Amino acid sequence: MKSVSDCFTKVKKNCFQFIKSQETSANKFKNKDRMLKSYLIPLCFWISKKINRKKPLIIGVAGGQGTGKTTITSIISLILRKYFKLNVFKISIDDFYKTRNERKKVSLSKHPLLKTRGVPGTHDHKIISNFFTKVKSKNFKSIKLPKFDKSTDDRCKSKLWYKVKFKPDVVILEGWCVGAKAQNSSKMKKPINSLEKIKDPNLIWRKYVNTQLKTNYKKLFKHLDEIIYLKSSSFKLLQVWRIKQEKSLWMNSKKKKNLKIMKKSDVINFMQTYQRITQNMFKDAPKYASIIFKLDSKHQVNSAIYKKK
Repeated sequence: MKSVSDCFTKVKKNCFQFIKSQETSANKFKNKDRMLKSYLIPLCFWISKKINRKKPLIIGVAGGQGTGKTTITSIISLILRKYFKLNVFKISIDDFYKTRNERKKVSLSKHPLLKTRGVPGTHDHKIISNFFTKVKSKNFKSIKLPKFDKSTDDRCKSKLWYKVKFKPDVVILEGWCVGAKAQNSSKMKKPINSLEKIKDPNLIWRKYVNTQLKTNYKKLFKHLDEIIYLKSSSFKLLQVWRIKQEKSLWMNSKKKKNLKIMKKSDVINFMQTYQRITQNMFKDAPKYASIIFKLDSKHQVNSAIYKKK
């Protein structure tokens, strides 16, 4: 009989190896045993019970910048593969960002802020939707999906793209705005930070992004069977975590030349483009997410809420 303790015994070595690969001298993971036994392994049992062999279970993992979405999705993917013998494909919504040239064109025709990657409208939502449709098809065929390089702020060459050769049992799409919903238009008027006040005084950018959520992204997120939301206590805390993330990106990158790594002030400014949707998700995501993992100030999961459907 499968149990949490049995699963832990069989996956801990691989999980700890992965965690060690993500650590830096200044940023060590704490309470690894507790995270696995109390939260991530039970989550994998929950996922395994929802598997339908006829079509993939599509899961969205959402949370503000720096909450650990990529790390958590990597660990649960590892557990699902090793212990539950499931074929798992995970990808970030970030990998579907439009190319730098495509964003430049949109910024010239719609609003200059759309040159900056991140908000709804800067992803190629058609590629994601097309992938979800194909992966659900009875006649599944191998698919290539884009990969994005944040250090150069552009899409990788096609030879580096992901290859989905076999139909997955589980597909995980992780990203800061996964599952986000549009705001009421009346709430768009008042700027929430200096960027909106100075660079979007006529609400053009805000309305464009909100319209994307109301239309293209609403259709896209309907493909999700379940949503797991990583909830931090504040936006300010996310900024601290994102700055640490940027430092790690620099330290882990082998090619320092032409890197688009941001300084602390750049990160603060960059994250202002995320602030409105992120703060809206603080309030709304717990209402519609299947599972809420609450994070404390030390980046630790300190509680899990499973919603009944």
